[in-house]
Amino acid sequence: MDSKLDNVAKTIDDIVKQLNGTTLHTQLKRAAQHEGEKSSVQLSSLKSDVIQSLKLSGWEKLLRNEVFRKMHSVQNTLDQAIPFECQKEPLMYMRKAQANWERRILKSMNSMCTELSIPLSRKRPADEQRDLLHKWNEMGTDEPDLSHFRPVYAPKDFLEVITSIRNPNYCSLTGSEIDDRSLNFESHWGLIQVSLQVPSLAELREIFAEFSLSNAHVGLDDSPDFPSDMFQNERNKLAKRVIDEKRSPIAQYFCRRGCPSGFRADLWQIALGVTVGHLDVLKYEQMKGYVLQHDLLVDSLIYKDVKLTSVNDDYYFVFEDYLYQVLLIFSRDTSVLELFSRSSATPPKSYIRVEKSSENVSTDKNTPEPDEQDGQPTKSTGSSVFGKIRIVDDLPDDAIDESDAADHSTGKLGLEEFAVVYPPNGVIPFHGFSMYVTPLCYLYSEPVRLYYVFREFYVRFFHRLHVISSHPQGIVTLCLLFESLLQSFHPTLFRHLQDIGCQPLKIAFKWLVRAFSGYLSTDQLLLLWDRILGFNNLLLLPVLAVAIFLFRQTNLLLVTNVAGVEASLSDLSTLQVIPLLQSVLFHS
Repeated sequence: MDSKLDNVAKTIDDIVKQLNGTTLHTQLKRAAQHEGEKSSVQLSSLKSDVIQSLKLSGWEKLLRNEVFRKMHSVQNTLDQAIPFECQKEPLMYMRKAQANWERRILKSMNSMCTELSIPLSRKRPADEQRDLLHKWNEMGTDEPDLSHFRPVYAPKDFLEVITSIRNPNYCSLTGSEIDDRSLNFESHWGLIQVSLQVPSLAELREIFAEFSLSNAHVGLDDSPDFPSDMFQNERNKLAKRVIDEKRSPIAQYFCRRGCPSGFRADLWQIALGVTVGHLDVLKYEQMKGYVLQHDLLVDSLIYKDVKLTSVNDDYYFVFEDYLYQVLLIFSRDTSVLELFSRSSATPPKSYIRVEKSSENVSTDKNTPEPDEQDGQPTKSTGSSVFGKIRIVDDLPDDAIDESDAADHSTGKLGLEEFAVVYPPNGVIPFHGFSMYVTPLCYLYSEPVRLYYVFREFYVRFFHRLHVISSHPQGIVTLCLLFESLLQSFHPTLFRHLQDIGCQPLKIAFKWLVRAFSGYLSTDQLLLLWDRILGFNNLLLLPVLAVAIFLFRQTNLLLVTNVAGVEASLSDLSTLQVIPLLQSVLFHS
């Protein structure tokens, strides 16, 4: 009991520290001062009168929503004696796997820079800035030459790394040492060969109890096949009440049984605790200015990804301009770096390499450098580019190659003084990254609102889908849960697919990494994301993947080659998400 109270006290303390100095904190102080100056307030009851006035004026709801949002980012580890890296990821072999994966990504980016003879960053000339501003809302009409650019990595590359992870401390048990838990793992036939704890079917039923067949759901009970005007009307009325209440916990819980399409945008924004005020719009415009001022290598990667994925999608090609705007600004948003304090990932850093042609370039520590402080990738007012991109914490002298020797001899490479996070948000886009944004374009027509909702979705959920960790909702755990569930539900199908040379995870992995974006029809994808947000849980992704395999089992058991399996599972656009999830969670 004492430990639980200590946990609660520590959580409260962490949230208070995070709120101190924020815009909301300043606004609350100003509002409290305004209320306290009213003549109707008595000195003897000053505190209670001010608190009551703040409640009546709506400040309490704003504060509660912000606290609820901050609760998702509070560290669970409370022991200050535990090293910071262990708090981010407790398993050493997972930390090493993520670090090696990051090195591979950075090597790919460095080699691209070398092959194409382009810098990681360059300042745009004034004419180019004006042209980009003029075409800001029509960037899709611009056709830059991207033929020489390639995605840094694709989901299949990431899967190869995940499947190669091994726990060096694990060894098989024999004889009397074997218990039920170890036997279950020994009989695991899949690609994931690390022993992580995954929920059982009974635990999944408890987590997702609202999927019970006795509950009505948007996406099932309001469908044309099962018309129920009473349910739809009641759901719409309740949605209006939830929106009027503007409380994040209530909106999040409401999403568990689906959001009516006309109210989904507002409900998601409230559930995520996203508010778009005057200062948020100014911040958006500031980051837009950063895009106009500097051209980053990741900009070309974003262009390339949108062209390869979203533009080729029949559902999403019309949102091309929105995608460029949102993703380019996202790459400059330094507030995203906060998630690395609770993730096993490390933001890459690059070292400023000032060109010799630049004159009067200041390297004085006392010289103000507003660009770098605001997330800008420059160190001076002169023309400057990046050196190679690296993980700063891993820079032994013998790892420095000849191309960086000159900078290292002058003391720039390896010095924190000359290091900046690259890209400014610390996230290197991969093939399919833009698909995290595309479904949201159906809900939000204003780019500013679209951007802040996407950013919160990414920070809360999507970043776990491309980072190696032992987190209960990390991609490794999701893959292991998928294989365990499929093996448990239909071992014959699992074994059949293996016998013909097709590992089920190789098919399902791309669904998991993209959270099914680009594979399901848009209406069904939004119904799935309703539940992910409502339950605050990504475990629904492997559950749905298993349900799809079981739904197509008749065809899958008849095919005799990998091409046949891929053909049977290539089109998911006709599937209904809610019945499939119920068939796995609450099958008879």
